[in-house]
This record gives sequence, C-alpha cells and structure tokens, in this order.
Amino acid sequence: MLQSSTRYSGKTVIVTGAGSGIGAATARRFAAEGANVVLVGRTREKLEQIAADLPAAHRLVAPCDVSDSAAVKAMAGIVRKQFGQIDVLVNNAGVAADTRIPEASDQQWRHVMSINLDGVFHTCREVIPDLIRTKGSVINVSSVSGLGGDWNMGIYNAAKGAVTNLTRSLAMDHGADGVRVNAVCPSLTRSELTADMFDNEALMAKFRERIPLGRAAEPEEIADVIAFLASEDARFITGVNLPVDGGLSASNGQPPQ
Repeated sequence: MLQSSTRYSGKTVIVTGAGSGIGAATARRFAAEGANVVLVGRTREKLEQIAADLPAAHRLVAPCDVSDSAAVKAMAGIVRKQFGQIDVLVNNAGVAADTRIPEASDQQWRHVMSINLDGVFHTCREVIPDLIRTKGSVINVSSVSGLGGDWNMGIYNAAKGAVTNLTRSLAMDHGADGVRVNAVCPSLTRSELTADMFDNEALMAKFRERIPLGRAAEPEEIADVIAFLASEDARFITGVNLPVDGGLSASNGQPPQ
C-alpha cells in the first residue's frame, strides 16, 4: 500500500481523463504525495466524485474537452491563476473504437483521433512552455496497442502509435530545455473503457494465457509507474515508451505449450 509522502509538495500536476480508471488512480497517487492535482475531463460530476477524496486546498476540478484547443488554453490559464505553475502533465484521456478500417466511419476515426492524439497535441503545445520554466515532465498514457497491432482496432492502434512516436519526438526537442517526456504503455487494465471485456470470462481466459503474470492490471499499478516517471528518481529517463503489461511484450506471440 502507498504510504503518504511529500515528494510532490508544492508541485502542480495536470491529469487528463481524471474521472475514472488510470486517470483517477493517478490523481489520487499524486495527491497522496502532496501535489496540487488538477482533474481534467469532460464530465464535471465524475471529476467531483474523485476530487471529493483529495485535500480541498490542493485540488482543482477543471472540466475540459481536450479535443478543443481553445478549451485547453482556458483550462491552463485557470491552473496558472490557481497554483502559479505547472510541473507535470499526464495525458491520459482516451477512447477506443472496435472496428476494422473498411467498416469504420469518418465519425469514429475523428472521435478517436481528436481525443487520443489531438488532445495530447493541444495540451503539450499549451503546457510545455510552463514545464520549461519548472523543468517539469510529461507522461503520456499510450498503450501496448501503440507498440503493436490488435485485431479490429486499427483506429485505436493508429492513434496510440502516433502518441508513442510523438513522445519520442517531444523528448528529443525539449531535453535541452530540461523537460522530460515519457509514456507508459499499459496492457489490459481494469476501467470503464474495458468493463465489458472483464465481464467476458472466455476473453479474460485468453488474456490470462498471454500475460506472464496471469492477470490484467489494476489502475493503481499504472499510476505507480506514472508517479515514478515524473519523479527525480527518473531524472535521466526521457523518450521512453515503457510497457506496463505484466510481461505481455516479452512474448514472441506464440501460445504457451
């Protein structure tokens, strides 16, 4: 169990997609370590439910659709006014589309790209100048689906693959500025997005067979790694897309015998 600390005392952390899953766990993790936590998402009610458990003086609920560049700009201005600085940006907001490309609609493509990829572009463009001043860091939540392909998930694969390579490019561009940029690449993780999958026992058995640790991840296990990458313990790590996948990516793809 995480012990409270003051590792992030005085630091301000923006977490997008903070209303559930990995984002909510990440907000709680940084709050437990003393950070000012900005909870960003499209639904105020969900954000306020998470924020209710965080210290009142060190939280800010900031409803924002990251696919809207003007909304992102306004959100960042509110954060600066409230806390004076920004030290960590966690780009977690994401959606998926389960479809093959020939059957995909323009609307499905744009919806996934606008949040998973455009959202990262908008927040990084707006906040990296702040991080240059604070020598801060960006942690993008990509996916093992950004490192390899899935059946019937071409749009999601394309978006997360772009996030994976954007992470590398941003790290190269801003290392000399003192800004580190990394990504976590989770495999199947319990969340609202994956709830239907967890209800499918036959599917879960297939995942357990493929994942060496024999189970899916809990959101807190991804949040732990995000907090590490943002910390001084990771001060010489940048440009990394770190699989947090229970060993899934260790496999060459062949089934167990």
